Amino acid sequence: MITLRSVNVGTLQALSPDTPRKRSGIYKHAIASSVEVTPLGLVGDRVGNLTHHGGPDQAVYLYSESDYAWWDARGVAPTHSGSFGENLTLSEWWPDVRVGDRVTIGSVLLELTGPRIPCGTLATRMADPQFVKRFRDAERCGAYARVLQRGTVSAGMAVTLERAPSDFPTMLELYRAWYATPKPLPLLRHALETPIGSRLRAQCERWLNGPP
Repeated sequence: MITLRSVNVGTLQALSPDTPRKRSGIYKHAIASSVEVTPLGLVGDRVGNLTHHGGPDQAVYLYSESDYAWWDARGVAPTHSGSFGENLTLSEWWPDVRVGDRVTIGSVLLELTGPRIPCGTLATRMADPQFVKRFRDAERCGAYARVLQRGTVSAGMAVTLERAPSDFPTMLELYRAWYATPKPLPLLRHALETPIGSRLRAQCERWLNGPP
């Protein structure tokens, strides 16, 4: 049985001493008590750059302890819950997770909307200028989710998965498509017929309407 190992939120703080005015919520910490999950994210959690992060289709980010174990075996630190900026740390991850898969934790119902694409904020968090490339190559991206039904969650709760139709793109397929040259146009067209997040949808449309 997959369980919720940690619920993590972050306040806005300077991303690094070199950029005191650039604030981020990526430095997350575990909450021992129950936390309310709303359509705009977890109560008490903050997002620094609302242009590229957060919003209804990226309200919650999920990662797993099995991913942490993989990174830990390769000497990546820090590797405690919340280090990757995730809100919910699961005990493990399911195989072939797809867009549209639905995750239930207590009364909370989430719908997965797309993979996490790494950016410079993550590299700064990990104190590794090469970490965007390392994260890309690892293909352990976790998933963003929208909140279909709000409620409260706490560590230790059971987590269940309701599968989307088997022809919906997997997170890994969409993740690879982001970096692929040329772009897999049939996959992108099909992705637009599924409940992908708005930012990923807009990017797919740009790729389909422009040069691959």
